Amino acid sequence: MRLSLEFGGGLELLLKESVKLHQVDVIPKSSEDKVTMRDLLSWVKGNLIKERPEMFIKGDSVRPGVLVLINDCDWELCGNLDAELEEKDVIVFISTLHGG
Repeated sequence: MRLSLEFGGGLELLLKESVKLHQVDVIPKSSEDKVTMRDLLSWVKGNLIKERPEMFIKGDSVRPGVLVLINDCDWELCGNLDAELEEKDVIVFISTLHGG
C-alpha cells in the first residue's frame, strides 16, 4: 500500500534520511488486506527510525506530544491505532515538544 508520510517539528531528525516527506510502500499483514495505524507505526519504527525511537514511539503508539493527522484529520477522530489506512493516504507526524 503506497502512503505518504510527513515528519515535522524535529521528528525528521530521528529518521535514517533526515527528510520530511517519504513515499513508502507498506505491505499488509498476510491474514489481512488492511493496514492500520498500529501496523504503520511498527513499520516506521523498523524501517525509518535510525536513532532514539523513544522520542517518537511509546509502547505501540506515538509518544504524548506527537500530533498525528490522517489526510489532515486528527487521528483521534479516525480511530487512533485501529484507524484503517487506504492507498495514497497522507499521514503527518508533528512533534509539539520543544526544548527550552
